[in-house]
Amino acid sequence: MSNITISNLTFAYPGQDNLFTKQSLQLDSSWHLGLTGRNGRGKTTLLRLLQGQLHGSSDTRIEFPEVPTYFPQPVSDPERDAWEVASAISNAELWEVERELGALGIAEDALYRPYSSLSGGEQTKLLLAVLFADHNAFPLIDEPTNHLDIAGRKQVAAYLARQKRGYIVIAHDRDFLDAATDHTLSIEKQQLVLTQGNFGAYEHAKARRDQTEEDEQAKLRKDIARLKSSAHDKKDWALSRENDIHGDPHVKGSGGTGHSGFVTARAARMMKKSKNLEHRMDKQIHTEEALLQNVEHLDPLALDYEPDYHEVLLRVANVTLQFGNQPLFAPVSFTVKRGERVALVGPNGAGKSSLLAAILRQAPASSTVTGQDAPTFAGTISGTIDLTAGARRALVRQFYPDNRGPLQRFAAARKLNYQDLLNNLHKLGMPRSTFTVPIEQMSAGQQKKVELAASMATSAAFYIWDEPLNYLDVFNQDQIAAVIKSVQPTMLITEHDQHFIDAVASKVVELKPMQL
Repeated sequence: MSNITISNLTFAYPGQDNLFTKQSLQLDSSWHLGLTGRNGRGKTTLLRLLQGQLHGSSDTRIEFPEVPTYFPQPVSDPERDAWEVASAISNAELWEVERELGALGIAEDALYRPYSSLSGGEQTKLLLAVLFADHNAFPLIDEPTNHLDIAGRKQVAAYLARQKRGYIVIAHDRDFLDAATDHTLSIEKQQLVLTQGNFGAYEHAKARRDQTEEDEQAKLRKDIARLKSSAHDKKDWALSRENDIHGDPHVKGSGGTGHSGFVTARAARMMKKSKNLEHRMDKQIHTEEALLQNVEHLDPLALDYEPDYHEVLLRVANVTLQFGNQPLFAPVSFTVKRGERVALVGPNGAGKSSLLAAILRQAPASSTVTGQDAPTFAGTISGTIDLTAGARRALVRQFYPDNRGPLQRFAAARKLNYQDLLNNLHKLGMPRSTFTVPIEQMSAGQQKKVELAASMATSAAFYIWDEPLNYLDVFNQDQIAAVIKSVQPTMLITEHDQHFIDAVASKVVELKPMQL
């Protein structure tokens, strides 16, 4: 057991504000540490600092007695067999990789298939197996849930929780972090906050801390108002005594009435008390300004839902899909009625996105978003899909290469209110400086926010969203869940985050494998 020591960490990218300013802390290398914070706060940057790939200011010191290894490891040739990829990125013995794969539920024959032929979830588990087979590595794990379905996330979380070694993991799935971590390091707006316990413990502690600061700020505001009133009264009394004695300097010809030494001394004392009260007031205002700097204020999003007269917007009866002779899932039947939020769930590869594409293949182009390409489906559809033609639809897709160019031109092409689009983007945490950047030059997370904000700014009766939470932090997830629960639109949605599904879905439809 050893400590990771961070002293006076100050870091900023050239031309940008500090991400970290004089932050110091010690981390026990045996902890299962969850690293959290809003997108853009510096989670991956902190991992790069720990690896020595980036360097802080001249007085920053980072002592890391372990050998940090970053996940996901770069794969130079994905066409090679998986065992060759494993050998190229680690010195671990192959039998140890096989052992870790078994613990992750992957058969060892996966090692003898081309890496590129493995599913996203299998690739994730292979790279984790290689990471933990290397006894000299200290794992720095960056968003392992991206390609995992609900079952895969639970499996990987349980695998990590069983590890006797420590690690640092970044993730945006609450349930995953609760299962896989025993300490939490959060990058807040002004500081690094370390909490003993998982993400749930951190949220509870933060809620208490935020409430304490809000209560203290409310008390300070009352005290400041009282001090202002008292200082004003004392100053007015002192000035009125001076005017009685010497006359009002602002009124021509006014004269005083004379004075006693007692009145003059008392007026001076009152003026001094007024000044002292103003000084106390200034100190308390300064204290108030120091509060709430780490409270995350989440402005509510806007969803332009316009229900129409249709009672049922989608009927799926005894439907299965197949490519060649291979069906993707057992026949499924369900309806989506006005005001229902239907979650379509199932493991990776079950055919959720393919079913959405097959449903949209039945829709005339005029009923979806102008300028938005619907996903294509090239397989065979068995059964009946009845998609109400007259109801306007808005999509969130997993892939959106047609989202290009400046935001203003993009909004015009999609017939969106430009200001509504920008408002939702800003509320999702996108800085205003990004609004002038062409969409294709934005980060993956920012491009996702454009796709999501555009759908929310579209006047529609039926929203069809395919994995809307990809790349989004837990604060964005809370915003999206809140607007869905508030507006209660008609939705068909796929997602692998169980917490989100539990929060928003009024009905769940599961795709199950075909029984042979």
